[in-house]
Amino acid sequence: MSIDAPNPLGTYLRDRRTRLDPTAFGFGGRRRTPGLRREEVASRANISPTWYTWLEQGRGGAPSADVLDRIAKGLMLTEPEREHLYMLGLGRPPEARYQPVDGITPRLQRVLDGMMLSPAVIKTAMWDVVGWNRAAAVLLTDYAKLPCEGRNILRLMFGSDHVRARNEDWEEIARFVVGAFRADVARAGAIMSAEVTKLVAELCRISPEFEALWQDNDVVAHGEGVKRIHHPDAGLLAMEFSTFAIEGRPELGMIIYNPATLLDAERLRSLLEAGVD
Repeated sequence: MSIDAPNPLGTYLRDRRTRLDPTAFGFGGRRRTPGLRREEVASRANISPTWYTWLEQGRGGAPSADVLDRIAKGLMLTEPEREHLYMLGLGRPPEARYQPVDGITPRLQRVLDGMMLSPAVIKTAMWDVVGWNRAAAVLLTDYAKLPCEGRNILRLMFGSDHVRARNEDWEEIARFVVGAFRADVARAGAIMSAEVTKLVAELCRISPEFEALWQDNDVVAHGEGVKRIHHPDAGLLAMEFSTFAIEGRPELGMIIYNPATLLDAERLRSLLEAGVD
């Protein structure tokens, strides 16, 4: 699609519909041009054929977000394509919408496994850990031994004596985690969701400290910092952490830890070589 097109939204819509196979949607008949007809897209999007035609022709003004969502669904757009549709139609990305995550792709797991000396985890906006490497299991928590609902960083932070004991500056880390969690669920459009409400209520029941921090309404960015971890075999290790977004998966974030000093690196290496959990 040319960026110089006089009607970039219409050009994009025409391009997307001409790439679809009519037979895949139950539309038959002989056709002079490939793809779906305008009225077929309008039918799938549950909008007026006239209105859809006007959009392709650059008439009728800006569409609403609801119309764009219907068209995106009708055209079977991917999430990046839907975001592009919003930018063309409204000049802004769509509002975030929370989608639960069950796991990660094998490719992402290989990325984690490739960082053999850097503990790393992948978490959701709800701070559920859905991916980790061996270094994270050894130094932080062996998530494989936990039930799925137990692989939540907030549940571990506020409900596990084991995790509390491993964090040198627990109060500071706990405040950071709650503030970052609040920012994450708001960004993901989940701040008022049933999942967040249920998790927050559960944490308030089991931890007065969480309840107090949640009521403070602090919001912090992930960024980077240093976490000091007590390991029963390696002693105190200082680990620098950095957080990264995952391209194409806005609901996921990666946290990577690296030893802050050469001594910390040596201790971590010895721990991993010994196979200690």
